[in-house]
Amino acid sequence: MYGDRETVRTILTESGDTWAVVGLSSNRSRAAYRVAEVLQHFGKRVVPVHPKAETVHGEQGYASLADIPFPVDVVDVFVNSDLAGPVADEAVAVGAKAVWFQLGVIDEEAYDRTRAAGLAMVMDKCPAIEIPHLG
Repeated sequence: MYGDRETVRTILTESGDTWAVVGLSSNRSRAAYRVAEVLQHFGKRVVPVHPKAETVHGEQGYASLADIPFPVDVVDVFVNSDLAGPVADEAVAVGAKAVWFQLGVIDEEAYDRTRAAGLAMVMDKCPAIEIPHLG
């Protein structure tokens, strides 16, 4: 419902290859860690965004989207739904082209705001599940 096939395809193939993954840390047991690996496998540059600003998968981490000193194409959000809206707003503020809320991350008002700002958006889906099926 919050990400038709065409929007999913556009984000994964046309929105750009620099993905800021909000909530990505060096904790290998977290879904964000595994999803970031899949995104890298498919040629995406994964930029960790986490309060610890850890280097993950060989990429320097940043404490917030605003701290990233280069353009970000897609913001992939691995935070609780109640924290996701401000992240989407920050994605708009930094000029991202798209926002992706992971499985279970749902904020309908943030979805509406983000789309109204002109960004492509998917909610309650996982790019690591979607990307292998694009071919």
